[in-house]
Amino acid sequence: MTAVDARTLDTVATGSYYAPHDVLGPHADGEGWVIRARRPLAATVTAALADGSSVELSHVRAGVWEGRMSSRPDAYELVTTYEQAPTWTADDPYRHLPTVGEIDLHLIREGRHEELWRVLGARLHDFGTVSGVSFAVWAPNARAVRVVGDFNDWDGQGHAMRSMGSSGVWELFVPGLGVGTRYKFELLTPDGGWVTKADPMARFAEVPPATASVVTDSAYEWQDEDWIAARGRTSPHDSPMSVYELHFGSWRPGLGYRDGADQLIEYVQQQGFTHVEFLPLAEHPFGGSWGYQVTGYYAPTSRFGDPDDLRYLIDRLHQAGIGVIMDWVPGHFPKDDFALARFDGRALYEHADPRRGEHKDWGTFIFDYGRSEVRNFLVANALYWFEEFHVDGLRVDAVASMLYLDYSREAGEWEPNVHGGRENLEAIGFLQEVNATVYKKHAGVAMIAEESTSYPGVTQPTSGGGLGFGFKWNMGWMNDSLEYIKRDPMYRSHHEGELSFSFVYAFSENFVLPISHDEVVHGKGTLFTRMPGDHWQKLANMRAFLAYMWGHPGKQLLFMGQEFGQMAEWSESRALDWWMLDQPPHRQLHEFVATLNRVYRDHAPLWARDSDSEAFTRLGGPDWNPNVQAFARRDHHGNTVAVICNFSGVPIHDYALDLPEEGAWSELLNSDAAEYGGSGVGNFGTVTAGAGGRATMVLPPLGVLWLGHRA
Repeated sequence: MTAVDARTLDTVATGSYYAPHDVLGPHADGEGWVIRARRPLAATVTAALADGSSVELSHVRAGVWEGRMSSRPDAYELVTTYEQAPTWTADDPYRHLPTVGEIDLHLIREGRHEELWRVLGARLHDFGTVSGVSFAVWAPNARAVRVVGDFNDWDGQGHAMRSMGSSGVWELFVPGLGVGTRYKFELLTPDGGWVTKADPMARFAEVPPATASVVTDSAYEWQDEDWIAARGRTSPHDSPMSVYELHFGSWRPGLGYRDGADQLIEYVQQQGFTHVEFLPLAEHPFGGSWGYQVTGYYAPTSRFGDPDDLRYLIDRLHQAGIGVIMDWVPGHFPKDDFALARFDGRALYEHADPRRGEHKDWGTFIFDYGRSEVRNFLVANALYWFEEFHVDGLRVDAVASMLYLDYSREAGEWEPNVHGGRENLEAIGFLQEVNATVYKKHAGVAMIAEESTSYPGVTQPTSGGGLGFGFKWNMGWMNDSLEYIKRDPMYRSHHEGELSFSFVYAFSENFVLPISHDEVVHGKGTLFTRMPGDHWQKLANMRAFLAYMWGHPGKQLLFMGQEFGQMAEWSESRALDWWMLDQPPHRQLHEFVATLNRVYRDHAPLWARDSDSEAFTRLGGPDWNPNVQAFARRDHHGNTVAVICNFSGVPIHDYALDLPEEGAWSELLNSDAAEYGGSGVGNFGTVTAGAGGRATMVLPPLGVLWLGHRA
């Protein structure tokens, strides 16, 4: 008779025992060997051994069967017959060794496993001639964990996982499963109830609104070696970067990752952008969140194809010379029951204290950045997108909400840190860790902070106490410049400081100038509708604003649709108004943006020293005009581009300006050129600077000139 007590057998029978491998499978018992198996409702159970012999098992209790033999069985299958059902032959999951090693478990406990996705989740695994799927999940508060899926009719009692000790990891190898298997985890909470959860480490998921995780494996062969090698030899700080931000699902609805590649590449190349930035492509249940409420941090959204389809899209973009940035959301996650929230019945990924663990405004949870395993989950996730999908940058969403304990909270709703301050020290430590780790492992990439406050040192090295980002979105520039440009030109002279103030701090960080998706939603209209005046004046203002933006120190980012003057607010539920390109004035704006990008890329002074104050000079002359902004940019070789902006509604003739160099200055760009729908006021291609650099020129109305001088 078995030496296992009845209570344990009952627990094993219901799949609620924390160590099922200690009971089921083959075991030495002092009198030889015993095989135990859980087969409820069976008529007979036989272990068919690899040598051709067999062992009959007898029913012990509650569907647990047992058979004895004199020596250890090397391999076997369980053959089960039923009174009114077919015979079922299957390998025994409980005869296999763990698929998670001690070193991996140690690194997980320490929060230092930089390739976490290779250990946790669902992975194809081979034990010699036996193949299947290894499941592993971190759930330290669970009393038991089971795998459920389409392979067991979503009844996990026969697929209980084993606890891997103090690591909090649970593991089970299930023979015979493969790619496409749908699954979830069932967890017995400390309170005695069961919860069913998608895999936090799933690399693929069902198409929403379905929520199961899906076993996947990559067979993709990358062909972007030249791009990756070149990226590693250069720095994005000293390279051109004009970013086209897009929401993949509404850019041209109906396209998938693969069939959208050709259209996106053709369009971005035509427009001359150096990079695309995708709103989050990690799995999310609610399309209206635009991807910012992530439930599957390691799973590209299945709305547009499988993970290899996304690899194909990124690979093709790289081969076409286009960089790829993806929005990343480590600041919060949604409360959906099937996902990370209260994962094992307790606060696990989120901070347990609601003063630190909840965003009341957003209805989301905040990660517990002080817990090493949670920090590891996020750091490894950043590395995952670089290593598995070859992205060139991550734009980190809502950094300000992570930095401050009192973010969007009233007095009494937050608790100071150990020093009595408002800074979230654990989140700061996490941001430093993820940036330092990414830059250590991947040369030439960019970590970009969406950070809206004056927090110091966002793009300073972590070795000096900075956060270690490569770039920071310049939200101050965005707010001030949009406030300025919406004013009637008649009144702009009284608000000159809204433009010039950005030059005071332009070199305090490595900046990106964003006109993002956030500026064309929630009643804000679009860039076009912000502009004053009639239709012609709106378009002229847009051309002037974009030329000023592209000339200003910092990289550029423009959300889709603004390049042709979209008039309707963006909605994720419908396509852009591409029909507007049939209207000549909007087609001309579209062509102007393409020219803007081409001239920008061709002239290094506009990008080579974006963060170097020594390469920037404000320009003036004998008469100050508050409607005119003029400055010069230089590259490492002494070549110079002067940017002269006239934001008044009338041309300014015989305008005297002191340029940095004497001689001929070529008119590289005129936003008022007739070919772009302007009035055609200009300087006929060349401006000559005399002694001391003094030049006289015509400034077009609502227009910007770029003048170039070669050393």
